[in-house]
Amino acid sequence: MSDQASKLRILVEERAEEEAQARQIGELYLDVPENVRVIAITSGKGGVGKTNLAVNLAVGLQLAGKKVMLIDADIGMANVNLLMGSVTNRSLIDLLEDDVELDDVVEEGAAGVKYISGAASIEAALNLNRFNQKKLHKKLSRCSDLADIIIIDTGAGLNRNVIEFVLAAQEVLLITTPEPTALADAYAVIKAYSTYTERRNIKLVANRIHDEEECYEVVEKLNQTTKKFLGLSVDYLGYIYEDRAVLEAVQKQEPFLIAKPDSPASRCILELVKSLLSGEKMGSVSNGWRSFLYRLFGY
Repeated sequence: MSDQASKLRILVEERAEEEAQARQIGELYLDVPENVRVIAITSGKGGVGKTNLAVNLAVGLQLAGKKVMLIDADIGMANVNLLMGSVTNRSLIDLLEDDVELDDVVEEGAAGVKYISGAASIEAALNLNRFNQKKLHKKLSRCSDLADIIIIDTGAGLNRNVIEFVLAAQEVLLITTPEPTALADAYAVIKAYSTYTERRNIKLVANRIHDEEECYEVVEKLNQTTKKFLGLSVDYLGYIYEDRAVLEAVQKQEPFLIAKPDSPASRCILELVKSLLSGEKMGSVSNGWRSFLYRLFGY
């Protein structure tokens, strides 16, 4: 009987701790001046182009005259440094060491973008407790001394680390693709986000589309669900075309905006940059014959 009581007490204590941690979600923040923009880029699932968007958007903003800091916060599955074509000795997790400061982990990548590599370690992701989260956020606040715009490449999905970084950002870009599974996971992100905040600063980016009309279809499908079940709609920032140049650039470990600046995907990134800086809707980008064939034959 005493053994059962002991087990019950442990379960109650564990549940109470989980509930206490849930109530704390969203309390962390990056203490940066109001003139510094913090943009988190997230997704409901992996493989939809989140890191490629983060890297190329950072490069595009840098080329537009902004000082950009890119933080790879995809702890456990980090690969910003790979797309930058470099091997780094230090990572975001090293900031947890008392004798490591921000300058020790900052690298310089394509187009002069400053970035902090993430930790490609599942163990590091699992060990990022509340104390460590606060320590990271405090040290990362100094990024505002080095940049006008801070871009955070979060992990995919809904784990605690992802949600904390998303809630700490002023602006959130949610990237998805037209596939039903990607849309379902994007909806899950919006639902989780709306649970912890009433802010409406999340915008959609539709990736791997074949023409502008398909972007509107993606946004409409997602908003039909969010309006029905959450009572809200989400605006969109823009889109990126399906483009072989993206894969070729990844294989070369180079941002596609640098490797193939005239490609359809690169032209989309440049329009997304203009939209972010102007606050206006993304301009149209022609995809020519490929778009026509897709609409005609569906491939």
